[in-house]
Amino acid sequence: MSHLDDFDRRILAELQKDGRISNADLADRIGLSPTPCLRRVKALEKAGYIQGYRAELAPSNIGLGLTVMVGVRIAVHREEQTSAIQEAFKALPEVIAGHLVSGETDYLLEVVVPDLQAYERFLVGKLLKFPEIKDVRSSFVIRTVKDRAPFPLDHLEK
Repeated sequence: MSHLDDFDRRILAELQKDGRISNADLADRIGLSPTPCLRRVKALEKAGYIQGYRAELAPSNIGLGLTVMVGVRIAVHREEQTSAIQEAFKALPEVIAGHLVSGETDYLLEVVVPDLQAYERFLVGKLLKFPEIKDVRSSFVIRTVKDRAPFPLDHLEK
């Protein structure tokens, strides 16, 4: 699917708001009957526009009260080291998001842990053990003012 029409864009917008919406309700909201709506959803999934569905958990309700944005600089920028450190970041359950970035750091990691002591254990016991890491800068999230909003879709072809 290289071209998204208005129905496809509306399906994507509605599913971002509520991934558990029934096909009948989705079809009603976008103005299609259920069968073509489901066919379109399946095509959007197959084409990779929809990567999956999941529940969003409240971190503080599951004992993860501290979020830390961690800037990481690596010592060597060779492909082998870069690939190794990226795989290592993926394997750390505390890292819920990681990005290769430009600027003063090479990677920006979003880390969630129960508290400051747990972050210290993560930092000293896991992150700083990687020889590829040259420097780490931690910024503690005081309050989240906007979290995982739906992607804007206005730019998609009409």
